Formats: sequence, structure tokens, C-alpha cells
Amino acid sequence: MSRNKLTSNDLISKYCGKTSYQIGSDWFRWGRHLNLSDSDLDNIGSDNIKCYEKADMVLKKWKQKNGNPSWEQLKKELVAFERYDIVVEIEKELEDDLSSHEKIRYETMNFDLSEQARKKIKKDLLRMSAELKNYYLKYYGEVGELQPLIKASANVSLIQKFVNLYIVDAVNAQVERSMDAVNTVERKKFLEKQMRYTPISYSEIFMKEKSLTLISGIAGIGKTWLLRKFLLDWSNGLIWKNVELVFYLECRRLNQYSNVSNINELLDIFYKEIVNGFNISNYTVLFIIDGLDEFKYFNELLNPNLTCNYPIVKVLEEIQIYKNVIAGRVYAIDQYQNLTTKHSNKLSIQIMGFNENGINNYIENHVLKEKKEVVKTTLKESPIAKAMASVPFYLSSMCKIISYSTKIDSNSFLTMTDLYANIFLYFLREHFFKNKVVFEIMEDSSNKKRILNICKIAYKLFVENKIIFSKEEIQAFINDFDKNEGSFYGFIEKIETDLGYYYQFAHLTIMEFCASVYAYNCISSKEIIANERLKSCLSMICGLANKNQNSLLKFLVNLNPSWFSSFRNWFFGNRMIGRTGIIWILLMK
Repeated sequence: MSRNKLTSNDLISKYCGKTSYQIGSDWFRWGRHLNLSDSDLDNIGSDNIKCYEKADMVLKKWKQKNGNPSWEQLKKELVAFERYDIVVEIEKELEDDLSSHEKIRYETMNFDLSEQARKKIKKDLLRMSAELKNYYLKYYGEVGELQPLIKASANVSLIQKFVNLYIVDAVNAQVERSMDAVNTVERKKFLEKQMRYTPISYSEIFMKEKSLTLISGIAGIGKTWLLRKFLLDWSNGLIWKNVELVFYLECRRLNQYSNVSNINELLDIFYKEIVNGFNISNYTVLFIIDGLDEFKYFNELLNPNLTCNYPIVKVLEEIQIYKNVIAGRVYAIDQYQNLTTKHSNKLSIQIMGFNENGINNYIENHVLKEKKEVVKTTLKESPIAKAMASVPFYLSSMCKIISYSTKIDSNSFLTMTDLYANIFLYFLREHFFKNKVVFEIMEDSSNKKRILNICKIAYKLFVENKIIFSKEEIQAFINDFDKNEGSFYGFIEKIETDLGYYYQFAHLTIMEFCASVYAYNCISSKEIIANERLKSCLSMICGLANKNQNSLLKFLVNLNPSWFSSFRNWFFGNRMIGRTGIIWILLMK
């Protein structure tokens, strides 16, 4: 069936929208190039929110000033602006849009320009790929461990440090979804389940290139380590040899850019110096999305039919047309599976942490010689410690605690909450009170206030699902944060970017534990039970209630003294009260 053909003069209207979309966040420089005045650019910037809208207004203003220019004039400006990628993409659509006469005239007039543009794009692509690889090797070649380390500097080589994780086929591994809430099940049972499954070797993941790879696992199990190893191996030419560009995006950082409306605009934020406005749509691109469960608008992403006011959700949907590697906690990946039915060529894997050989290898390679036997004995004698050692974050933390302690109490790792408390107090002492024991630290009421403030920050931001946050967000409830910012370091990291500073807790599990401590000390039980975000913390909150006098937990449950707190601490300390009783009492509060 025939359709109406457009003349070249009609193309200016048709392709202005496409041009504006591609220009995106580079709209201001584009406006300067088109000789718009400062007042015009100021008005465009203040009257529009989205970058492509600003770029569109730049073009409209340019058209007004130039008497409805032709496509050839716009193309000339794009070439001068070195946006050959936009020119080539539009040229591909001209064959159907131009009449026969116009097409012949156009091809004759612009053949040399097309060749020039294609050569420039190929050169830009090679440059971009090389710069991305150098970027990953420079910034992801080392991984920072929470200080202090056992026997290494602040940053250690990820390639040297990487211990093969226990990876299984997530489809065949019928692991309970409740395992994702790591504190709600017996870790010993998890370890037993882990050993039943046939592991997938690291190399097997890349035997056949998949359009989609889903990676699930509990917090701290090593998902980010694995993703960063992917980046390094691609950069060294070991995997994904047919992929031209790889972009790594963390969902906790995407939350800050809810108004970003397209992929190019997003890449201009995180990879501006490398991408420099280049359009990636016609090339082999792979996106690595880390921390899907931390995406603030996860519910909107799962329900495309819902009315959504956050353009970033559409961007993540748009990313699905490319090759993807997406990692997150088990529950998040399990729900996300429903959106991936159109991907027949996909791989789902689950990380089960270290097996026994991996644990032993880690101890051999990362623990001081004189402390190795103490670490092994502790893991052998404590069922919780042994089970939790399969999680890299916990194994690393326990090795540090054991290595730097003169004596390990038998109660140190009796429960999951004991383990968290030991990690928390260990970091507190090592960062701020290196020559003091916990008992001396907690005798000072000002230290209790400092701990409660750390936990308050964690709680307030955790329940709002703000994994990354600004100084202003902290100051909303910690008035003197600006003056005492340094007193929070060790738990809260200050990250410098081109757009300024942002803050985050050193690890999500630390944030969850701190939020639990604050909830136990300061929040009513009805509020705790009613808050969906605190579900993953309930076991820790109950664990704080199940303390005993020989446990370090006693120092974290009286941070906000009151008559009821004292009564609750005494009442919950009764060994006759079980978990069911604790929940019942919490509900009755």
C-alpha cells in the first residue's frame, strides 16, 4: 500500500523531535552553537523541566529566528556541532520519507558527507569503548573493604581478592523466597541447602551469550563483587567480546534522578566525559543494573499499567531492549521475572556465597598467620558463625573481629543479632575509640547519643527507602550534622561526584541493623509492625529483645532511657519468653 511522500522541506518538522531527544542534556551548548541569546537560554532553562523539552525549545527558537529553515540547514548545524550520529540515524529513515526525485537529489548531494559521518561515528565508537574499559580498570580494579583490613591496604585488587562464589541455576534451585530475609531463617539450613545444588562455574555463564542474565542473592552474598568482576573481565577482553559498549548503573544512584527521561540523558549524567552526547541506539550495548531491590520506584517498574510520574521508570523499561545483566535480592529478581517473559534467551543464576572450600581459601589468603587457627576454631564451634561464613560480607567481618580481639567470648556469635552487634561495636571502636573496651565506651552518655544519632539517620532514611542521601536530608532530623559530620564516618561514607557529594551507609546490612536498634529504642511496636519497610528488620528487633547479660546487645538496648524502655528491657530479658511471645508483647504495646 502506497503512502504519502515528504519533501525535504517537510523533514525539519518531522526530525526536530528526534534531534531534541538525542541532544538531551547538551541543550545549553546546542543553544550556544545556534547563537541563541543568554536571555533566551535562561528562559528556556527556567520554563522547562526535562532536558529534551529544553532542547526542543532551543530548536523552536532557532526556527523562529531563521524563517522556518530546511532540513539541509539543520543537518549542516548538526554536522558543525559534531553530532554525526544524529545525522546518520535520520538518513536511514529518509529512503521511505523522500519522494523519488528528492531522494536522488539528496543522495547525490550528500554522499560524501554520509561517508564522513560514518567514519567519524566508527572512530567515536572505538574511542568510547576504549575509554570505558580504562575507566572500569581504573575505578573498579580495586575494591574497598570496610576498615580496618586484616593485612592489606585500604583498597585491594578485586582480581586477586576474588574467590569463586558458589553459583547455581536459579530455576532449578528451589530456595525458599524467605531466605532473602536473611534473619528470618536458620542459616545452618541454608548452608545445608547450598551444598545440595550443582554449582555453575564462572566460565559457564559466558558459554552462550544471553540477551538477559538475572542474578539473585541475599544481601552481602557477593553480587556486586561478581558484577565488578564482569566489568574487569570485559575490559580485559575476556568476556562479551561481541559487545561494543558496557554501562554499569547502580539503582541506589538512579533514585536521585527520577526526572531523567531517556537513556542518552542518563548516560550523560554518569558517563558524560566518555559518551559526550553519542547516540548508542544502533550499537551492541549491554547494561549492568546493580541493586534492583534498592530502586525506589520498583513497584512502578513491576506494574507498567500504573500511572507513573517518574520518567526514570520509563528509562529502565527502555533499557530492556538492550542486553542486560540485572542483579538484586531474591525477592526482587523473583518478581521482576514476570516482566521478562519475552526474553527466551535468558539465564537466571543465584549466588549462594562461599562453600566450605571457598571459606577455607578466604581464611588462608586474608587472615594473619597467627590468627588462622583461632578463626577456624571459632567457625567450627559456633553454628551461626559457620553458617554465616558463606556470606562474604559476614565472613570478612568475622575474620576482622576475631583477628583483632584478644579474646573471643562464646556469646559473640550465638545469634544473628549477636553477630550484627559485634560488627557494629567493632566498627565503632576501631573508628573512634581504638584504645577502649566497649564497656568503657558505653559508660559515657555522649557516646550513647552518638550511636543513637547514627541509628536515627539509618532508620529515618531506611523507612523512606533512601539508600543514598544528601547532607540536607540528614540535617532535617540531625541539626548539628554539619558541625559533627566526621563523627559519623566509618558507618556513613561521603562520596564525591561531579555533581557534588552524596552519602551512604558503608553497607546495607549495617544500615538495616542501625535502623533496627533505633526502632527498638524509640519506636512504638504498632508503628514497627505497620511499617512494610521494617519487615526485613523484625528478626533483628526481636533479637535485641532476646538479649542476655553476657551479650554485647545489652549496650544497644538502653540508648533512650525511659520508664517503659526499662520495663521492656527487663521484661524481654526474661528467658522464658519466646519469639511468639515477643511479637505478641510488641503488638500489645
